[in-house]
Amino acid sequence: MEILQVLSEEWAIRALVASSLVGVMCGVIGCFMVLRNMSLIGDAISHAILPGIFFAFIIVGYSPLGFFTGTLIAALVSAAAITWIQDNVKTKNDAAIGIIFTFMFSLGVIGISYLNNKQGVHLDLKDFLFGTILGISNEDLMITGMVTLYALVSIVIFYRYLFITTFQPTIAQTMGINVKLIHYFLMLLLSFAVVAALRTVGIILVVAMLITPSATALLLTNKLKQVLFLAGLFGFLSAVIGLVAAIAFNTTPGPAMCVVATTFYFLAVYFSPSKGLLYKYIRKRKQNQQIEKEDIIKYIFKRKEESHITDIADTLGMTSSKVKSRLKGLRDDGLLIEDRGIISLSAKGAARADRLVRAHRLWERFLVDQVGLEDTEIHEDAEKHEHLLIHADILDQLDAKLGFPTLDPHGSPIPTKRLSAKNPLLRMKPRQRATISPEQISADVESQLWELGLSAQSSVQLVSIDENKVTIKVGNKTKEIPADLAEQINVS
Repeated sequence: MEILQVLSEEWAIRALVASSLVGVMCGVIGCFMVLRNMSLIGDAISHAILPGIFFAFIIVGYSPLGFFTGTLIAALVSAAAITWIQDNVKTKNDAAIGIIFTFMFSLGVIGISYLNNKQGVHLDLKDFLFGTILGISNEDLMITGMVTLYALVSIVIFYRYLFITTFQPTIAQTMGINVKLIHYFLMLLLSFAVVAALRTVGIILVVAMLITPSATALLLTNKLKQVLFLAGLFGFLSAVIGLVAAIAFNTTPGPAMCVVATTFYFLAVYFSPSKGLLYKYIRKRKQNQQIEKEDIIKYIFKRKEESHITDIADTLGMTSSKVKSRLKGLRDDGLLIEDRGIISLSAKGAARADRLVRAHRLWERFLVDQVGLEDTEIHEDAEKHEHLLIHADILDQLDAKLGFPTLDPHGSPIPTKRLSAKNPLLRMKPRQRATISPEQISADVESQLWELGLSAQSSVQLVSIDENKVTIKVGNKTKEIPADLAEQINVS
């Protein structure tokens, strides 16, 4: 309750509104900085505005509007100087940034130190380095609000130009768009963001509010509009939560906001649904499980006799418990048949194993014919890559490139391509439902479907897959289809 009472104070409300505005603005503008590989320019401009504070104080005294105008001019001068050096001088881009921002920052420190040595004048450098959000005035708040509104409205209006010049500057130039003008306009928006953040997080930490929320958003999506929205949201949440935490724990608000923003980033690093470490771990684990399953299928297929769990475990170097787990998954997928401890492949499993062997032997042929390896050096590489080449389109391309060979380098026959539908009935899982597709691979398949009483759009449910046949349910009737035909029937 005490924290709520503090937040109801006028100064706290001003601080909360100002930090929210800065968080949203920095998050959105920072997206273009990160996407254009200009993150260091934001850092440079944030340091280079310090001379503007000195000259503004000399001219108009301690005035929020004066500080805003002075720092904005310093930011624009710095951005123009960096861009000019990058375009006209044989100096590396990052070196140009370092030269200008250290020069401007040094001028600012010297100027403020000079003022502090004069009697009756005191400008605390720490206030500008780390921000003074808790002492923000109504005038500061009004300036921040106007700047934020201008920046966001500008991005909405010029979104298409910012988009194309960010991702395709060459195409933008051929369309007659002035890429340099858009660049300088973006520098203006960046300068606004940096100057507005001066009183909230300070010139040292503003780069965190520019980069971290946008980097977090880019981990979660690849669509620019969504990136901009999420970056603004993370900037807002970082500012609000950081400010509340700073008040609650009696610490500095600027660093607290940056810590919160970085916390969001690392949460995205781990939990991002497409790029996160957890997602990569789960995907890698599933890939390894799939490889182990396919190794078991190929072992049973090549053995061509009764297979037991202990035999599979010993040959493939797996534990019995792992083999049992993989066998259960294969049975659930309709790839295996197990009867009294004896394991054999279903028709679907035999088709999968056939493709694995074809992939293995085609890859061995490729390594010998195209890469120039000896036949004694290729087996282990083929064992690894066969799982990646099992897709029909890749196999067909490799087969055609090699001239449709019939034997691998060891003299073993390469299985020929089976005539298969794009989404065959044979690849369905037990209890899975599907619809007979109106597009079949041949008139012969359509004729056999007609003889079975099946037509386009017929709804079917896969009951089981045995060694030579597939059992399906159509309405209340059960039908048996030869495995070879089931591989040619296309379903959706």
